[in-house]
Amino acid sequence: MSPRRVTVTECPGGPLLIRGADEVVGIDGTTGTADRAVVAMCRCGRSERLPWCDDSHRAKRRRKQSTKTEKTEKAEKAEKTEKTD
Repeated sequence: MSPRRVTVTECPGGPLLIRGADEVVGIDGTTGTADRAVVAMCRCGRSERLPWCDDSHRAKRRRKQSTKTEKTEKAEKAEKTEKTD
């Protein structure tokens, strides 16, 4: 029997996607059963389901985006004020 092929794909700003694994061993030695064809492993450390990803990394990204939006809106308001003066 040939060995099973396991692949790991890095998602920028997100988890590692592991395809083809039967089980995953965490850094602390705990073993988790991979019961799906693809499992997502947390890299940010915020997941409440470690070692599995629960999308906690997205909350940080949303906060950054909303902060950028607020800054952009303030800059646009300031620009409009300057034009009317």
